[in-house]
Amino acid sequence: MSEAVVETKGLTKDFRGFRAVNNVDLTVARGTIHALIGPNGAGKTTCFNLITKVLPPTSGRIFYEGHDITAARPHQVARMGLVRSFQISAVFPHLTVLENVRVALQRKLGTSYHFWRAESSVAVLDGEAMDLLEQVGVAQYARLTAGELPYGRKRALEIATTLALEPKMLLLDEPMAGMGREDIARISALIRRVAKNRTVLMVEHNLSVVADLSDRITVLARGEILAEGTYAEVSSDRAVIEAYMGTGAGSAAAPAAAEAGHG
Repeated sequence: MSEAVVETKGLTKDFRGFRAVNNVDLTVARGTIHALIGPNGAGKTTCFNLITKVLPPTSGRIFYEGHDITAARPHQVARMGLVRSFQISAVFPHLTVLENVRVALQRKLGTSYHFWRAESSVAVLDGEAMDLLEQVGVAQYARLTAGELPYGRKRALEIATTLALEPKMLLLDEPMAGMGREDIARISALIRRVAKNRTVLMVEHNLSVVADLSDRITVLARGEILAEGTYAEVSSDRAVIEAYMGTGAGSAAAPAAAEAGHG
């Protein structure tokens, strides 16, 4: 087994008597693309929120590169290199594409919130910002405002701003949500490219994407780990088929049903 970047042990989260995540032991190995999948209400996004410290766990422990981060704050784990995206594209719509990435890069200068500074004071970051935009394929839109971008290009811009934070591990929450086929192909290729020297954990409903990108897959159902393995292993697992389709469903139908489900 490769060295673990993220590990959870007995991770549990209750919301007023409802157990959203129950005793989850998850291991994400360094240098892999690991997918977290499951039917509606399985606890996938709650797991993400626990790992990135958006939510505190009810019980259990979270480790990042061997360090216990259970009590850490979101900004602390982000500075350690554990960086996430969200289901809803999070860009500044009235800033240009270049300015969006530059804001993320300003952390290095210690001027992240100094929006009143003269533009010349941050122009030193333009070259690095353009390099990041080249990496994600949106450099030609650098001077447009982010609000003008098509949805798929906004998601690519969001990945660029995430990369500006120099993550060691990327957590991508439904990166293909709301995309057409062409955008899905483009963002899939982008994820594969940026994962070459990073670890990626992603929540994704599109099982064609999961099958294409993932080294390992963890299936959640009702807040618990139902199965884990390669796509071939989990897609033929009887418990996984029943979780997606109901008792007695055929294995060939399970991936198609999962593609149709969201949440």
